[in-house]
Amino acid sequence: MKVDRSFTPSTVSLALALIAALLLATVLALQYLAGLAPCPLCIWQRYPHLAVVVLGLIGWRWQTRSMLGLIALVLLGGAGLAAYHVGVEQGWIALPAGCAAGQGASSVEQLRQMLAEAPPACDQVSFTFAGLSLAGWNLLGSLVMAGIAVAAALRPSAHARAATTSERLAGRRS
Repeated sequence: MKVDRSFTPSTVSLALALIAALLLATVLALQYLAGLAPCPLCIWQRYPHLAVVVLGLIGWRWQTRSMLGLIALVLLGGAGLAAYHVGVEQGWIALPAGCAAGQGASSVEQLRQMLAEAPPACDQVSFTFAGLSLAGWNLLGSLVMAGIAVAAALRPSAHARAATTSERLAGRRS
């Protein structure tokens, strides 16, 4: 009987770390190669994925189910942050102080400098794909990744599944 070994805590941890690294590489490419400047909330949304890369590599090395639980919690936190950003983009939630304009300018030159250096506003969607902003995609991706982490953490080990199958087969024979 073949036991499925591809959905182990170790392989799922590595896969989640690689997916998070790919997501980070994508947003960095959009920022530095495509010139899409991130707002402060966009920057904040990168930190959970960076944590998933680190935790995923640790989980891959030591194959701990608890690491997958921690990854799921980090991803749910990231999904919450992405949901908050979507709410700001849609006007459902007030713009946070870190995304609002700073102090006023005392001269036209100072105003020009402030405009040139200001990050994009968090309530302005600067890029969409298939009708969703990057924050919306981050929300969906984080929820899917968290679901995968939870499923892998709660899945019985291959040894436990094999023992259960053997017990069922033994019960049929008696």
